[in-house]
Amino acid sequence: MKKAVALSYKADSDAPEITAKGSGPVAQNIISMAETHDVPVYEDKKLVNLLTEVEIGNQIPIEVYDLVAKILVLVGDIDELYAKIK
Repeated sequence: MKKAVALSYKADSDAPEITAKGSGPVAQNIISMAETHDVPVYEDKKLVNLLTEVEIGNQIPIEVYDLVAKILVLVGDIDELYAKIK
């Protein structure tokens, strides 16, 4: 079954937090909302399985800080490239 987690990160925060999560139709709705609002979607089954265990409103576990940071940098780089070719 498909799973999805939405993250939010504020510069003054210690770590990203879980803002939405779900499986099946809820996961598809999260993904559709992201795509509708041009929010990048990144797939990683192991990561989503771990993050779905975290309660909404809580920060991500310290064990995944480095991985999530790399993903956020990658997404930022892609956004910059996309803005240049638009």
